Amino acid sequence: MDENKKTLLKNLPKIDSVMLLLEKKSAFARAPKDVVKTLCRYLVSDLRDAILEGAHNNFRLPTETQVAEEVLQLIEGLHHRRLRKVVNATGIIIHTNLGRAPLSEDALHQVMEVAEGYSSLEFDLEKGQRGLRYDHVRDILCLLSGAEDALVVNNNAAAVLLTLNTLSEGKEGIVSRGELVEIGGEFRIPDIIAKSGALLREVGTTNRTRLADYADAIGPATGVILKVHTSNFRIMGFTEEVELSALVALGKKHGIPVMDDLGSGCCIELDRYGLGKEPTVQDAVACGVDVVTFSGDKLLGGPQAGIILGKKDILAKIKKNPLTRALRIDKLTLAALEETMKQYLDPEGAVAHLPVLKSLTEPLADIQKRAKKLLTLLQKISNRKTLSFSIKKGASMAGGGALPTQEIPTALISVRSAHLTPNQLEEHLRHLEVPIIARIADDGLLLDLRTITEEEFAYIKEGFMKLGH
Repeated sequence: MDENKKTLLKNLPKIDSVMLLLEKKSAFARAPKDVVKTLCRYLVSDLRDAILEGAHNNFRLPTETQVAEEVLQLIEGLHHRRLRKVVNATGIIIHTNLGRAPLSEDALHQVMEVAEGYSSLEFDLEKGQRGLRYDHVRDILCLLSGAEDALVVNNNAAAVLLTLNTLSEGKEGIVSRGELVEIGGEFRIPDIIAKSGALLREVGTTNRTRLADYADAIGPATGVILKVHTSNFRIMGFTEEVELSALVALGKKHGIPVMDDLGSGCCIELDRYGLGKEPTVQDAVACGVDVVTFSGDKLLGGPQAGIILGKKDILAKIKKNPLTRALRIDKLTLAALEETMKQYLDPEGAVAHLPVLKSLTEPLADIQKRAKKLLTLLQKISNRKTLSFSIKKGASMAGGGALPTQEIPTALISVRSAHLTPNQLEEHLRHLEVPIIARIADDGLLLDLRTITEEEFAYIKEGFMKLGH
């Protein structure tokens, strides 16, 4: 080791000295002493590693005062919320990175009511004895879907894993090659099948799979026939796939359960509102499928959850699986899901009150009116001479693996700056107290009004007013 490194290591800030400085600055009032000391050790350790890894000759060690100031900043950072409210100005309605479906007001109210005290989570109020948490949503899920029984776990990946493990552990799960997709977060159907203990049996080709392909694959080792919604992936042109009803008939003929991983959980006919056709939960159940799984926080418009519907005998097996307890949902999710499902007792009311469905189906004329209001507001800000705002036509996307090829007409606010690039504008908005997440296209920053509410205008106005301050 050269002399320069030895000198630097010898002169590293002393943790005890830094701690004395922090005590004088009342750091222990903001974090426990042990936590403060751990932060000091982290910083000094990083300095030591930098020296040992070959810090440049002109490398300067920070003073103990400077280290203390950095520790204070880290402590303040611990008090800041990492999970924060943001304004979604991207136009992607079911945005996985931004929390997917916003909850309705009724769902939020019910979550607050259940969270602030005790609840009847696993207590049967009628019988005065222990009950099942799933019973709170079972009846309404069955009533609305037509299914015989229902179970809810923490997300759809869990629902698929649990169902496959129950029906096909050690046996083959037959799936079309065209449905072996990967969706967000590297969620791959083949990996989930493998983790469930089922053996993947691919049939057909990427673009064409026929009923005969499934039939030829059935044998003594077959555990389940699986159909998978392809989410945000579509094959166009020379294609062929087997309808769910045909798979159900094939399964009945051979005594093999048929499972439909529906994914997005659509419960209304979207084509009635000028959107593309998405398979609905009710249609899947009506086909006679043995079990169907889908997400609670996509087109359903509720909290993150994995919903399993199907035949009583199948659900009874799934409920007895030890994995069910490991994957169960909590009281807050149940509260939000119950209120969300109640909205579907009035389908038109669901479209009007569930934020995801409202955003998907809102008439373009209403969005244009909201865009004009925001434009008027932005044109009044003090630094408008350096910023220009205009309304443009554009397209939103459903997101969440639904309607992947459909562009939904929208109105955009285009923002340009005389001094800042679109990327610099985007970064500024992203670092606000209430971050605004926008998109960049056509050499400008764009705010999509389909995913912006009028209540969020104040955040946007304040964000642009802070430019240059």
